[in-house]
Amino acid sequence: MTNIATLVFLWDNILKLKENIMKERSFTIATFNANGIRARLHIILPWLDDYNVDCLCIQETKVQDKDFPVEVFEERGLNVVFRGQKSYNGVAVITPHPVETVFFGFPDNDRNREEEARQICVQIADLTIVNSYVPQGRSIDNPAFQRKLQWFSRILNLLDEKFGPSSPLIWCGDMNVAPEPIDVYAPELKENHVCFHRSVREAFKKILKWGMSDCFRLIHPGEPEQYSFFDYRIPRAVERKLGWRIDHILATAPVASNIKDSFIDLEPRKKNKPSDHTFVVAHFQL
Repeated sequence: MTNIATLVFLWDNILKLKENIMKERSFTIATFNANGIRARLHIILPWLDDYNVDCLCIQETKVQDKDFPVEVFEERGLNVVFRGQKSYNGVAVITPHPVETVFFGFPDNDRNREEEARQICVQIADLTIVNSYVPQGRSIDNPAFQRKLQWFSRILNLLDEKFGPSSPLIWCGDMNVAPEPIDVYAPELKENHVCFHRSVREAFKKILKWGMSDCFRLIHPGEPEQYSFFDYRIPRAVERKLGWRIDHILATAPVASNIKDSFIDLEPRKKNKPSDHTFVVAHFQL
């Protein structure tokens, strides 16, 4: 074999090896409603050190952009994209990888600051990730509840217009909906709650029918008492298992078909001065 032929042979094998490595690339994503990012750094930073995720999506940062604690993440070699408001809303994406911001809010939101502080779409490697803080809705007779339902409709329009079921896409965040009775304690008492009302659950199911899977339920189908939110006002809510599963990681088939694990980490909710939410994690072998 000539030197040139040898180099070509070696190069072809390097490319094949690189292709196989990329095919077997792992990717771990987590979502967490911090309920004030500066007040939860004592929880977030150790958690990142322990789990070393590829992407952490945070909601309710409750901080203006100029006051966002970006330095504490950059000191750890992490990239951060964020958009916030004073004491209200706010979303962030934290990752060790290069990140490209695609849009804040919705592409058609005409610089609506509140919507921009509720949603970020980013590109990390070959994955598109949408991180949302869906409006809670207040009460079913409040205009805010109709706005919540409209948010799900706009997400569905976004999926139709910008993506497809075959796109490598993850949608995650605090979606303020418990999809099934097993996703909330005492569901028989929650029929008129804005996070369990039939209309909001149907809106969520339309997203699933479009072509997305609930990653946690792929690993834990039918498992009850798995909650990511525990109301501060309920004494010993975690220990008594009085919670809601309203934080979700959804993925299209190219991603969801490669899921290896998903779990809710309850330990951060048990720590001193916790958020009322905790981390939801999904691990893929892409």
